[in-house]
Amino acid sequence: MPPVPVQRRPLLQRAAAIVVRAVGILLGLVLAGFGALALWSHAPGGRLAAVALAVLWVIWVGTTGLLASADPRAWRAWGLLTAGCVLLGLWWGTITPSNDRVWAADVARTLRAERQGSEVVLYNVRNFDWRGEDDYTARWETRRYDLDRLRSVDMALSYWMGPAIAHTLVSFGFDDGRQLVFSVEVRKERHEQFSALAGFFKRYELALVAADERDILGVRARVRDEDVYLYRVHMPAPAMRALFEQYLDEAESLRNTPRFYQTLTANCTTIVYAMMQRIVPGLPLDLRLLASGYLPSYVQEVGALTTGYSLQELKARGRITERARQAGPNADFSAAIRQGLPVQAR
Repeated sequence: MPPVPVQRRPLLQRAAAIVVRAVGILLGLVLAGFGALALWSHAPGGRLAAVALAVLWVIWVGTTGLLASADPRAWRAWGLLTAGCVLLGLWWGTITPSNDRVWAADVARTLRAERQGSEVVLYNVRNFDWRGEDDYTARWETRRYDLDRLRSVDMALSYWMGPAIAHTLVSFGFDDGRQLVFSVEVRKERHEQFSALAGFFKRYELALVAADERDILGVRARVRDEDVYLYRVHMPAPAMRALFEQYLDEAESLRNTPRFYQTLTANCTTIVYAMMQRIVPGLPLDLRLLASGYLPSYVQEVGALTTGYSLQELKARGRITERARQAGPNADFSAAIRQGLPVQAR
């Protein structure tokens, strides 16, 4: 009797099975990684307990996932995997932002504004005297500004981790020579250290700081050894005022409804971009909004930097690191760091 031919699955069916298996493995890795990092960032009981829970989660997902993928009819394995995901999701949903924690001194207070026409009174403007990271004289001030006297907007970039990563700050200048800097920052708790990885996982709240230039630019150049650059941003007067007021609105929003910092989507640059989009509709999205160290080239391409200079010239003349470090305690800090800064087209 002739042998019965073996029935082979069609090529397309086998390829589909491979794709499904690959997608399942990828989703399992994402699920295991997300849960592990979430537990590592938030689990109670100290760092050792957090690591132990993260490892247990990976083992749980790996074991139940392998059993489920080996036999799609293994409903018990699927049920255990689903139950773990539901419990993780419920726990994750309980982690909410707060304005009531033991904050680090430099973000301990929140900005508050009172507006009467063009007059603005700002409460809790930071003006610390920094001698070291943990050695400072804390000063929180009340200041009054007339937005009709607003004359300039400067973008400051402070590089703290390579050429692609910079902190973005915006400084507003008034016709009396005063400067006020707004900075969207991580609101760290006391003795807490920043981690860009933990910033993806609800680890830090957002803070909006209004500060004197000597404080907020000086501490980065002098104390934290960051490399700081300043660029004049050319905007019509109504747009400058609108941006200033956007910062005030953002401060009020954070006072009423705290939000988490998010390394990718809610950081010092993306929030400023969102504010600018309300003023300049159609402002293009760009990867340089994430790699903020390259932000000056983006701002130049949209026509907002001083014209007549190459980007290299603007960067070289806008580097204020040494000028900030050399400015004495009695010097006009804002004037000193702007020596040689191109502010007019040539």
